[in-house]
Amino acid sequence: MSTLAIVLIVIAALIVLAIVVSLGRRAEQRRKLGQVQRHAQHDDAQHHRERAEESRSEAAVAEEKADRARVEAELDEERASRREHELRDQK
Repeated sequence: MSTLAIVLIVIAALIVLAIVVSLGRRAEQRRKLGQVQRHAQHDDAQHHRERAEESRSEAAVAEEKADRARVEAELDEERASRREHELRDQK
């Protein structure tokens, strides 16, 4: 073999090696990006669950306030009725 052929084979082998290394790095970067994206999606889902739980808690508090207001209104209505009866009885 001539020296030129050996040099060309070595250069071709180095180019192939560089391509293989480049593809390996690119695949590793994609894998890492996929992991980061999955992690971000899990975080996003967790965030939505937390917001849903906050909304449920707020709804429960609002419901409790509404129940209390309803009871208070009924109590006020009962007091008004009693007062009216007292006024009729006094006549």
